Amino acid sequence: MIPDERTWAAQRLTRRAAMGAAALAAGGALSSGEPRAAAATRSAKPKYDMKKSINLWAFPYPDQMSLRDCLQLAKDAGFDGIELNYDLENDLSPKSGTADYHKIRRMADQIGIAISGVCSFLFWPYPMTANDASKRSRSLELAGKMTQAAHDLGTDNLLVVPGAVHIPWRDDYEPVANDVCERRAKKAIAQLLPQAEKLGVNLNIENIFFNGFLLSPQEMIDFVDAFDSPRLHVHFDTGNIMLFQFPEHWIRILGRRIQNVHFKEFSKKGTDSSLESFRPLLDGTTNWPTVMQALDDAGYRGYLTFEYFHPWLHYPEALVYQTSDSLDRMLGRARPTATTRGS
Repeated sequence: MIPDERTWAAQRLTRRAAMGAAALAAGGALSSGEPRAAAATRSAKPKYDMKKSINLWAFPYPDQMSLRDCLQLAKDAGFDGIELNYDLENDLSPKSGTADYHKIRRMADQIGIAISGVCSFLFWPYPMTANDASKRSRSLELAGKMTQAAHDLGTDNLLVVPGAVHIPWRDDYEPVANDVCERRAKKAIAQLLPQAEKLGVNLNIENIFFNGFLLSPQEMIDFVDAFDSPRLHVHFDTGNIMLFQFPEHWIRILGRRIQNVHFKEFSKKGTDSSLESFRPLLDGTTNWPTVMQALDDAGYRGYLTFEYFHPWLHYPEALVYQTSDSLDRMLGRARPTATTRGS
């Protein structure tokens, strides 16, 4: 529809007035010594009462850095906590005991950084739902040791992968039917819960998506709620569902079941669905403002742990500092303000 000349003229005057008002506002801001960029973004941003954490996989450990080096770097970069990983050979392993974990706990206390949780890749070579009964047994044994380690380290968070229909990145896992997977996973968790409840450790079930199990928030709720345990919760990972779904949707539905959180950046611009598709924070397509607001609305006040699997080859500390800065911005924490030229 083409407006008549009178309507067109009135609209042009209205636009001109609006542009003039904007110019006056910008001029006032600049004349007061405020930079143009600061004037455009000076409105208050949301602030969130959550804590910054980073997973040990983002550090060149143990090849270039000791555990103490990593804890100190995380502290220096401004993190509130660090998530440690249980493996077969490192400082957290079946070879370690309570005395070793207490020593790590004292070291973290001296440095001034919390241990936000315990994580492990061992749920993949030793899945709780494997057709091989010996692997299922080994998985339960290792998960029990992880639970004890978490307790001894002074954290109440243990990430648990309860099972898998399929593990596409491994060629030694025979696919398991969905109903069999669920039955075995529930049996395994039921066996682990008594120890966790006794030690005061939360078993936090992680959403994976790539493993073909617990593919929707409704399925996760049904699985967790079936146990009616104060020590069974959700470890929510933003990146693990980004290929086909949206973390802000899951957060709203899961609500207060979320006990711990992994922030993994993911880009939908590519076609890669391997670990290489995960990016440094803010270098992807996640709608972080919406995710942050959803977590806040859900009442989440715990750790936001950056999980990344590729320490930078050169200047690896740069990734740690960059991540800390990104989390500060996402949390609405104060950043140094730009100074005016000549001031």
